[in-house]
Amino acid sequence: MGAWLIQPYFMQHSPRENLRALRALRGEIDLFAVGSEMGRQNIRTQFELEVYQMGFEASMRIFELSKAFPPEERYALTDQVRRSSRAVCANLAEAWRKRRYPAAFINKLSDSEAEAAETQVWLQYAVACTYIDPETGRDLFRAYDQIIGKLVRMSKTPDQWRI
Repeated sequence: MGAWLIQPYFMQHSPRENLRALRALRGEIDLFAVGSEMGRQNIRTQFELEVYQMGFEASMRIFELSKAFPPEERYALTDQVRRSSRAVCANLAEAWRKRRYPAAFINKLSDSEAEAAETQVWLQYAVACTYIDPETGRDLFRAYDQIIGKLVRMSKTPDQWRI
């Protein structure tokens, strides 16, 4: 199947839906199977982790919202909130590749958790400066609370993720 047939689908759907469709095309999963996740033992890349997908989706939402921030914030709030929100997934990807070493895995998960908490601080500033509306800020703050919770749970059980 040519990439030109797949591209429009991916542009119109969430990262989670895109991943399911891609895995179905590869024959890895039954697209019509009942149930949310296939289990940890079947997760092969960080892209398949729900926490990664949540982080990616939230960072893309922040990117879109931050396009409307004033120009004077370009090298301050705009840059900081974009960088920290993206670093959540970047550090998670590093953690995933270091999961055979529990201490390194936990360390990178901790870095990811810290970036998520930093993103919450920048979101608080964005709401206080009226760059984003309070409801949107609350939604994103809650999303990062969920991300932090998942990261903490992963770091408490490193042996479950070990290869």
